[in-house]
Amino acid sequence: MKVFWGLYMSLFSLLSFSQTEVYTVTNLDINSEHPHFGLMQIASKKIIFTTNLLDKKGRLKRFQGVPILTVFQGDLSNDGRISNIDQIIIDPKENISHITSATISRDGKQLYLTTRYTYKNKPKGDFNMENFHLKVGEFKTGLGWTNFKVLPFCKPKYSYAHPAISNDGKTLYFTANERGGKETTRGGSDIFKVAILENNTFSKPKNLGSKINSYSRDMFPFISANNTLYFASNRPNGFGGFDIYKSVMNDDGTFEKAEKLPQPINSKQDDFCLIIDSENKTGYFSSKRPEGKGDDDIYYFKQN
Repeated sequence: MKVFWGLYMSLFSLLSFSQTEVYTVTNLDINSEHPHFGLMQIASKKIIFTTNLLDKKGRLKRFQGVPILTVFQGDLSNDGRISNIDQIIIDPKENISHITSATISRDGKQLYLTTRYTYKNKPKGDFNMENFHLKVGEFKTGLGWTNFKVLPFCKPKYSYAHPAISNDGKTLYFTANERGGKETTRGGSDIFKVAILENNTFSKPKNLGSKINSYSRDMFPFISANNTLYFASNRPNGFGGFDIYKSVMNDDGTFEKAEKLPQPINSKQDDFCLIIDSENKTGYFSSKRPEGKGDDDIYYFKQN
């Protein structure tokens, strides 16, 4: 999955996947040969996702020779369609041309995103240009999202990605490979959280622990309305590639041991970026399964 490794490594299509007693899974018409991933629900009927930026002739737009990845938003219909798709406008002066995932704060005032440093804004000291970091910006009429700042807990020598905000807006979940101390990353990447405090300040990152994280790569968190954490992992004993797992949060903020979701949500290929509605009956995820249209596709699922 080319784009997935680079991360940190209107109607339905007639194509519909195998059904079980639990879920029906359907490939959406917005998919193409280009990747569609980085899903995050930002309102009851709105979603954002990442894909390549194209010109009017459908060709890839590039920055310094590299295809531009950016975020779009769309409306959700009751039957699962994603329509009225528009690019989320970033102030050009921010020079952010590679966005792999994003989310918007509950009050709609802040955009959190995952991107890389450029030679113009790289930090001082030793760091890897391939590392990702998290930024937060504000919306200004006429400019779009602007005044982005790197989140203060992001250390240049580590990689941070995939922001997700709790339903009360007080906690930010994300992926990182931060090392050292009691909260060190167990595998290639773990899921962490920080408390969102006043005046754009944050607590120290806290690793979610061994009931969530493994000695493999754990990433793309999403916290549902009933405080269930969904995420992707390529740990052993899965169906193949990355699989989607879930873990219920206890009243004290700890999590139950993560469990793998069944087929056809998971497949023998990479499955990730699951989001689910407040009733836990319908949702979306991305997958590289061979029945798709090219690269990572977005799928709609509903409980039978």
